[in-house]
Amino acid sequence: MSYDPALNDFFETIKSFITLSADSREALASVMKRSELPKGTVLVNPGSICKYIYYIEKGLTRTWYVKDGKDVTDWISVERTFATSIVSFVTGQPDIRGIELLEPAIIWAIGHDDIQRLYDSSHEIERFGRLLVSLGLVQMQQRFDELHFATARDRYRRLMEQHPGIIQRAPLGIIASYLGITQETLSRIRADFSF
Repeated sequence: MSYDPALNDFFETIKSFITLSADSREALASVMKRSELPKGTVLVNPGSICKYIYYIEKGLTRTWYVKDGKDVTDWISVERTFATSIVSFVTGQPDIRGIELLEPAIIWAIGHDDIQRLYDSSHEIERFGRLLVSLGLVQMQQRFDELHFATARDRYRRLMEQHPGIIQRAPLGIIASYLGITQETLSRIRADFSF
């Protein structure tokens, strides 16, 4: 193994989609760039093209857009997950969304051109990319369904069950925005869940 041992977590994470051969791991590792960045760093500016898929080794990101002059949090990514604008990354078109760090973070960036080259040379990596995009589409549909069909209380309960760390780590305004509710409603719901 000649790649950075810190990537072991990444390869463990993606085992839920695919187990890559040693050659594919080496090839993918060779194009991944590690960065340690401070809280508040903007990885993607709204209105720009998202040229990277980001794997979060440590930290918390939010994906957001501005509507009627207000920031709306669309997605929150935690450790051992990915952050990107799937639509922009795949189409090469600008997106209204931005991605920023809510905490100091260690991230690994995979560039669009690099991954495309690997798709051409490795069926395994191409399959990994397809599975990653499929996961993103499923998550987008689940998010859409949740916002349209689940109650605010149910959305909060699901967040507590699936990502309890977000509730302790992200500012309340961002959590409320992510859940599609006001901070006042979030405060009332949190009070009901307190023991």
